[in-house]
Amino acid sequence: MTVFNIRTVRLQSGEQFRDVKEVDLEPLELGGQRYVPIPESPEAALTLTRLTSGLMLELEFDVRLLGPCVRCLADAGLDVTVNDRQYQATSPDGDEELRTPYLQDDRLDLSAWARDAVALALPDQILCRPDCAGLCPECGRDLNVEPHEHEDEGGDERWAKLAELRDKLSS
Repeated sequence: MTVFNIRTVRLQSGEQFRDVKEVDLEPLELGGQRYVPIPESPEAALTLTRLTSGLMLELEFDVRLLGPCVRCLADAGLDVTVNDRQYQATSPDGDEELRTPYLQDDRLDLSAWARDAVALALPDQILCRPDCAGLCPECGRDLNVEPHEHEDEGGDERWAKLAELRDKLSS
């Protein structure tokens, strides 16, 4: 876990502090699947800006996530660019919108912030390629490797009488 003590930075209103920190990232679990960040400790640009009303925190980094495609379960890689901001008011007076959850007792939890920022930057689905066909719902084969269709087997015979009635009514 990477933590930064903001007490070590003394800023006056309008001043800014910039530094590059290695941030430890744990693998993400999404939809029961595990996605591993590469590198596991990316270098992140941390910027602190003292405002008259509080502190603006910025975190920027790039990371690649490796894990299974949600459609065909083949290996998928996704480049993620994170550019996130958080605000901490000097006197938040109990208003949760004016405080960041990553800052407790002057200790900024960079790992938790980076993990959440990566999760928010992800698309709805992680795919091996944009046109992934997925797996066949009948036999489970990969449709990207082996595109095929199954012949209709006529359906459930319990519905046969209703199908006959439908055919009589439509003719």
